[in-house]
Amino acid sequence: MMRPVSDRFSYQQKLFLLGTVPLILAVALISLIVAYQSRQLADREIATLEQTLIDAKKDELRNYVTQARNGFYFIYGSAPPDDEDAKQRVKQILAAMIYGEEGSFFVYEYDGTNLVSPRDTRLINGNWSGLKDSEGTPIVDELIRIARSGAGYHSYLWPKPSTGEPARMITYVTSFPSWQWAVGTGVFIDDVIATVASSRAQVEARTRSTFLYIGGITLAALLTVFGSGLLLNIRERRLADTKLKALTQRVFDAQEEERGRVARELHDGISQTLVGIRYALDVTRRQLGLNKREVPKTLDQGIEGLASAIQEIRSISRDLRPGVLDDLGLGPALKALTDDFTARTGMTSEFSTVVFRNRLDADAKIALYRIAQEALTNIERHAEASHVKLSLRGDRLGAILTISDNGQGLEEGRKQADTSPRGGIGLRNMQERMEQLNGTFTVTSDSKGTTVQARAPLSHMLPPDPYTSKTAAEPEDAAT
Repeated sequence: MMRPVSDRFSYQQKLFLLGTVPLILAVALISLIVAYQSRQLADREIATLEQTLIDAKKDELRNYVTQARNGFYFIYGSAPPDDEDAKQRVKQILAAMIYGEEGSFFVYEYDGTNLVSPRDTRLINGNWSGLKDSEGTPIVDELIRIARSGAGYHSYLWPKPSTGEPARMITYVTSFPSWQWAVGTGVFIDDVIATVASSRAQVEARTRSTFLYIGGITLAALLTVFGSGLLLNIRERRLADTKLKALTQRVFDAQEEERGRVARELHDGISQTLVGIRYALDVTRRQLGLNKREVPKTLDQGIEGLASAIQEIRSISRDLRPGVLDDLGLGPALKALTDDFTARTGMTSEFSTVVFRNRLDADAKIALYRIAQEALTNIERHAEASHVKLSLRGDRLGAILTISDNGQGLEEGRKQADTSPRGGIGLRNMQERMEQLNGTFTVTSDSKGTTVQARAPLSHMLPPDPYTSKTAAEPEDAAT
């Protein structure tokens, strides 16, 4: 079953999408509008440029034909339609009028016969009616039609004399009606096409540059939004982590205060009351013995049960808040914890430490002691180990507490722990305690056993006490 889209993103991701998606859509719309307007404007400009260049070519052609007509009009104007000598003289004049690299004049009779073609003499005296270019555009027939109607322009593909390849040509043709001639000249406009293509390429390049600028601005805006959101998220997360850490520390402090209060109540209140009751029962038993009266078995059983209860209360009080931790330090407290663990479980245990005296602050002492206490409890319940090692050391980075066992490993132990209401909570509590100290907590486990290591940083190490420094050479077994 698929989750709703709203459940697939975090709150920060939703805010980022809310800020970026409208921006991206707006930029995309602006880009499309700019592209469309730019293309429309470019097409109009290019069309205007092309038309201007072609008009200039047409004016040039008309001037050529007009000048040529004026040059031999004195012959044509006075010659009758059948004056072959006059026709021959005009054809010679037109054949000699070659200009530029490609320009020349041509003459076609109305039936399609070519009379003048200085650039391609193969055409002379041939009838080219019906000739078309590679695009299917009629050439000779259309030139004759235009000439019959007076004068005009025609565009078609024609082999370029310099290359032999077809190129676009514009031709201006006029009529000598009494001789039934179509006279004209043409120019190739490949330079116009190249100019137009170059202009179009420049427009395309400017359009791409515009898109690149828009894309760059959009990317910068997105990076700004993303960076601002990231910085805000980091700041808010740090504030939340700081508040959470302070709250967790208050919870730990409240727990320790409550444990201390309950431990004092048990030790100073209930324990003392039970001790008094036991003393009264012992006195009663002795008095009955002095009066040679039989002491009831229930009295002996009650005294023994009362002694067990007192011992249990003292054990609970010590677990809640061991007095040796406050009085002697962490080292002796861990040693007492290890000895009590051995006596209670029957496992062999080994405790080692070094002498670096009372260098840990109260928070670090309590955290390391609770981690050792929780670790030993987990070993007792789940590890099925036979030997436990516990060590407390100091180095340049702080204090290191290591607890290792030769049990079945964390995975097998976790299967059993998961059936318990506290399954997995112990490791999380240990991790949170070290996080409160800005320390590190690691667990390594395999089939040969588990090792738990907690490191308290130097920030929780107190400076050496002057008196302690003077007596550092004295033997001591308390490392804290």
